[in-house]
Amino acid sequence: MQPSDRTEDGSTKDGSHVETTLAPPHREVAAQTHNAGRVYGKGNAQVRAIDGVTVSFAKGQFAAIMGPSGSGKSTLLHCMAGLDNLTSGSVSIGDTNVTALSEAKRTELRRDRVGFIFQSYNLVPSLTARENILLHCTFAKTKPDQAWFDEVVSTMGLADRLSHTPTELSGGQQQRVAAARALVHRPEIVFADEPTGALDSRSGRRLLTLLAHVAHDKNQTIVMVTHDPVAASFADRVIFLADGKVVQEITKPTVERILQIVQELDEKQENKNAEHLDEWGDPLAVTE
Repeated sequence: MQPSDRTEDGSTKDGSHVETTLAPPHREVAAQTHNAGRVYGKGNAQVRAIDGVTVSFAKGQFAAIMGPSGSGKSTLLHCMAGLDNLTSGSVSIGDTNVTALSEAKRTELRRDRVGFIFQSYNLVPSLTARENILLHCTFAKTKPDQAWFDEVVSTMGLADRLSHTPTELSGGQQQRVAAARALVHRPEIVFADEPTGALDSRSGRRLLTLLAHVAHDKNQTIVMVTHDPVAASFADRVIFLADGKVVQEITKPTVERILQIVQELDEKQENKNAEHLDEWGDPLAVTE
């Protein structure tokens, strides 16, 4: 397929959608997958969470991944970050083939080159907010950039909470600590799993603005999973998954366009569910 065969929103002129989405050819690739697959379970219980995904992300890019629940968004994110293992295919960060690394080398890569904002925070309960934020630096035995630390902490509104442990923080404050931890050591790439899920609109906007700042001004790469069209509209590019496959991609996203695509995907999922009910019958139906 030639570039001219593709429309602005990533679909082809005949209405089909590509499953391969690549970074612009003139920009250095920060992370990529090739034919990535992840299967859980065996036999009739087998679930194909991601299915043949080839995607790349450029340095300095802020990308969002969206799709219905169960579409494979978080699985793809965890596999790209080296937190989960692919069943097939490969994932690379820069020139490093993450798939081929030992667990010890993966841990080293995540410590030195990757930031991850967990949906469930994953803070160390016995450490203060400051200590949690500086965890990567502690493990790597490096000194943080104090000016950048202060900027991140100030932007996240955490200056008066640094001595508090997680149990003394609200859910939103814990989410902000988790975000600060992922950013302070200046990783090459930050993977963010629903980073605004526990935040109010003001704090969410601050975090999204900061993520855009580190991508565009610091040349770091942000890959964010979100259900929120407003959050996704902060990104340069939005990739949509369904049934473990890439089904669409748009650049320069707007809330309106994102909502339109999400609605289309939801309708397709509802139709698919209805077909399954017709095929197997309604298990709740009362029979004579």
